[in-house]
Amino acid sequence: MADPVSWFVVERGWPVVDADGEELGSVDEVIGDADSDIFNGLSVSTGLLGRPRYVSAERVREIVEGRVALDLDRAEFDRLAEHEAAPRGPAA
Repeated sequence: MADPVSWFVVERGWPVVDADGEELGSVDEVIGDADSDIFNGLSVSTGLLGRPRYVSAERVREIVEGRVALDLDRAEFDRLAEHEAAPRGPAA
């Protein structure tokens, strides 16, 4: 079993798997503020015809070199919103 790694090393194209280890797609974009070490989540590409889906950091179960595992099953993932832009925090 691989050791967990930081969200800083996640790269576009890494496979994203569901809670059962089945592939859901691949990392399209890592969303966060590297300067403040705040990881917001991922945009996950689901294929050529599918729009990327936004997965919040809270749903990321594990990050190991070359793979991201979620705590979602396929049905839960399929209900996630499409990723349009990074979510905004509360207004100041």
